[in-house]
Amino acid sequence: MANVRGLVGELVEGIETVVLFSPSAAYYERCKDIKDVSVVVCAPTNGIGAERFVELPLEFVDAKERIRFGVEGAAEEGFVAEGDEVVCALKLFDDVIDGVCRVRVGELNHSGVYDLFTASRADPEVISAVVDVAVELGQKGQKGKPVGALFVVGDAGKVMNKSRPLSYNPFEKSHVHVGDPIVNVMLKEFSRLDGAFVISDSGKIVSAYRYLEPNAEGVDIPKGLGTRHMAAASVTRDTNATAVVLSESDRLVRAFKGGELILELDPEEY
Repeated sequence: MANVRGLVGELVEGIETVVLFSPSAAYYERCKDIKDVSVVVCAPTNGIGAERFVELPLEFVDAKERIRFGVEGAAEEGFVAEGDEVVCALKLFDDVIDGVCRVRVGELNHSGVYDLFTASRADPEVISAVVDVAVELGQKGQKGKPVGALFVVGDAGKVMNKSRPLSYNPFEKSHVHVGDPIVNVMLKEFSRLDGAFVISDSGKIVSAYRYLEPNAEGVDIPKGLGTRHMAAASVTRDTNATAVVLSESDRLVRAFKGGELILELDPEEY
């Protein structure tokens, strides 16, 4: 007759890597003692001195996104390889490790979320807030109709120098930041009009209605993407900014860094 121990044993059978999310030092040491199993720690800081460590810039309320980030990070750092099966242990309902799942590396479609945070100099919470605004716009549109939008985050001074105004700047003398619910409503409302939003590393809304001159030289974006995506790629090639784009045609959210596409997600599945 099957028992609980046997069922859990099947879950971890054959596993060579365990990804621990924000474990206690004691829990980490217990895992290290397991023979023939390597341990990767994914946490905000490496306070326990883990040999294999992936920095977790946000806690990610959604456990699936937390796992996706940790597994992608472990793969990017070379701790695991495509096709490996790993066990992820994390905190779900309490302040101790209380959830375990088995994941095949590459099984969760590569989202680029690890690249998005690690390749950006802006505050991770600012990047997250901008992506959330773009995703919500993709889900609901503007008054029920699809809308496109472009957010350029970080290196704001250089971005402003490489763009020009299309209209007055409603944020010129303000000190509002993305992530504030009222400000996010404003961003969604202004997204109906042309131009990009420019946001500082710390999240301050520097400007709306900025025209970015698309320059295809040295930029390679997937076929079918238009001038908004070309502008996003080119401005991130020429500055240290990250660009988040909501496509009006297919409603997908894409992020660019260094002139390259690093993230593509469907708001309906986010």
